[in-house]
Amino acid sequence: MAFVDKYGPWALITGASAGIGAEFAHQLAVRGLNVALVARRGERLEALAEDIELKHDVRTLAIVADLTAADFLDTITAALDTRHVGLLVNNAGSGFTGAFLDHDLDAELNMLALNCRAPLILAHHFGRRMRDHRRGGIIMLASIAGIVPTPLFAHYSATKAWNRFLGEGLHEELARDGVDVVSLCPGLTRSEFFEHANVDPSGWPAPLRATIMTPKHVVKAGLKGLGKHSQVVPGLSYRMLMRASRLAPGSLPPWIVDRVMRFALPRTH
Repeated sequence: MAFVDKYGPWALITGASAGIGAEFAHQLAVRGLNVALVARRGERLEALAEDIELKHDVRTLAIVADLTAADFLDTITAALDTRHVGLLVNNAGSGFTGAFLDHDLDAELNMLALNCRAPLILAHHFGRRMRDHRRGGIIMLASIAGIVPTPLFAHYSATKAWNRFLGEGLHEELARDGVDVVSLCPGLTRSEFFEHANVDPSGWPAPLRATIMTPKHVVKAGLKGLGKHSQVVPGLSYRMLMRASRLAPGSLPPWIVDRVMRFALPRTH
């Protein structure tokens, strides 16, 4: 089945105003899907929608929504009207580094709502419709931090493990219904996330900076794995790290990551 027949006519992408989300919008438009773009920054969304329509022969829809709001799904479904979403990209997420006990609890709960509650609601709502049509796909943005527990990034790491487990479980559960699900687990990726997480990689050693990927690389790997794998880890260096972590004693990977984080975040801890 052609990509657009399997996952079209519309893709819904959360966190679409920049970074990995914006790159998903472009690459899916190249494949012929119309794209519904969801984020809080309306001007960014409108500019991206205009750019995509100029470059690709597809339609776009900009939906301004706060995914931490209690009624965000009503906002999205009202904007979509009768448009059928055949591909859901649960990309929106946030995180911040530092000692867990020094963080504001309300900020942590807000991150939990954005990183876990929102993708749960969206996967349940649109997954049902995909199951009824016996076709479609869901991409869950996880992280290698959701594979290896990450000190000084502990809650974010836990939310991404949640996304990874939900995606991998649904991969098996929905396959019999014709719906493809993949957990995409990127490592360090060049985007606004560094700024939001208070991370400055400019002072890192060259070998560590060399592992930073582009959104284009991450998205390409995710789309390539959709319908084939339950989990995708982009980048050879990260795949090697994941293999090594499975061979090491259970306490070793977090210990290593703790040392890396303390080096990378000297001002934090």
